[in-house]
Amino acid sequence: MRVAFVVPAYQAERSVSDVVRGLLELGGQAFGDPALVIVVDDGSTDATAESARAAGATVLRFAENRGKGSALLEGLAAAHAAGARAAVTVDADGQHPPEEAVRLARSAAPAHALVLGVRDLRRDGAPAANRFSNAFSNVWMSWFCGRALRDTQCGLRRYPLPETLELGLRGRGYELEAEVIVRAVRRALPLVETEVRVFYPPRAERVTHFRSVRDPARIVLCLLRTAATTPWRTEGPA
Repeated sequence: MRVAFVVPAYQAERSVSDVVRGLLELGGQAFGDPALVIVVDDGSTDATAESARAAGATVLRFAENRGKGSALLEGLAAAHAAGARAAVTVDADGQHPPEEAVRLARSAAPAHALVLGVRDLRRDGAPAANRFSNAFSNVWMSWFCGRALRDTQCGLRRYPLPETLELGLRGRGYELEAEVIVRAVRRALPLVETEVRVFYPPRAERVTHFRSVRDPARIVLCLLRTAATTPWRTEGPA
């Protein structure tokens, strides 16, 4: 099946070109065809779009910042329209090595499964605050989903395109990545967890657009709304 790579990007001028080039090179080697890399520039004011385009990506650009969820949905829809059956999402800051993204793309999981990357945060040097946040999120997401989940915040994932786009996702920020898990589980889509390696740069080089008060609050509200409005289904697609 054809798998695209979708890169949501905001103010990523310094890193996005290396991400794109790595995906194009290793993706092409893995599949024997030119890789489809779609960068969605979420209203950046720097040269993110120009850098991604020069590196060989297909670039979509928002005139203003809409949030990571909006960028993801735009990229997934574009990948589906281009004929891809699935899409691997990759952060633009270089945290997700291209070889790990390609390995996820080649996963033997069913085509209609949502494949979640599972990090070893301590091994890969994640800050203590990130480890705590992820552990906290895992507990609550596991409760909402009725099954144990090992990493609910990793952005390195493989999305089944038609199934994901039919979930009726409403999140527009970081909450979308939590919402999609709950909706997928409740719609009986297979969920496959795969261990991945990630890279955390030195503290002085780290860039995050996650807002520590607003974004967690939006995630909690989204989970409550999703759990209340998404009925459990006992059988998913064949």
